[in-house]
Amino acid sequence: MTYDAILFDNDGVLVDPPAHADQVAAIRDAFDELGIESADEEHLSALTAGVTPDLLADLERTYGVDREALWDARERHDERSQFEAFRAGRRDSYDDVTALADIDQPCGLVSNNHHTTVEFVLDRFAFGEQFETYYGRPMTIESLSLKKPNTHYLDRALSDLGGGSALYVGDSESDVVAAERAGMDSVFVRREHSRDVALSMEPTYEVETLHAVRDIANDAA
Repeated sequence: MTYDAILFDNDGVLVDPPAHADQVAAIRDAFDELGIESADEEHLSALTAGVTPDLLADLERTYGVDREALWDARERHDERSQFEAFRAGRRDSYDDVTALADIDQPCGLVSNNHHTTVEFVLDRFAFGEQFETYYGRPMTIESLSLKKPNTHYLDRALSDLGGGSALYVGDSESDVVAAERAGMDSVFVRREHSRDVALSMEPTYEVETLHAVRDIANDAA
């Protein structure tokens, strides 16, 4: 199989994923900003990942707060928390990202994280030259329906790179599913946080480092 483009996820592939405790603390700050001082811990945790419009509607009814206001506060505090974690050194890039410079094909980045956070990462770690296109999501409720496993941003990124066959590199089941739906081969990276993840869909490849991704890409160039 030859590949015309290589696409990467961001969190957990290029950089450390956000710590759950940091995410919960940021969301608690968002509730505090809105005057909600007794938010249920399960609701705080539910807002860290896999958020749906239906969940926001439930929280609107539960706490009597406008869902748009809640999501706006959640996104702002989550963004701030992530920037602070990077600046404080609690999150960093993985050492093996150096392998990206040796990949022959054009590369893109597609993340479920905020587009602004993706831009922050590209700038902080000087990844900009490695990626010809990149997408995160806008900080809107509407963006939730476009997150992976939706193929929306994968399709856009591949189109930007000229189309053809592609390989998508991720660290979650939604990455593998999104690649499958987009007609792409997939690489599942088993880093420490994803070492024991059980997948219901088999990826095309499983690796432990980005050096292995480089070898797969270049062997198929």
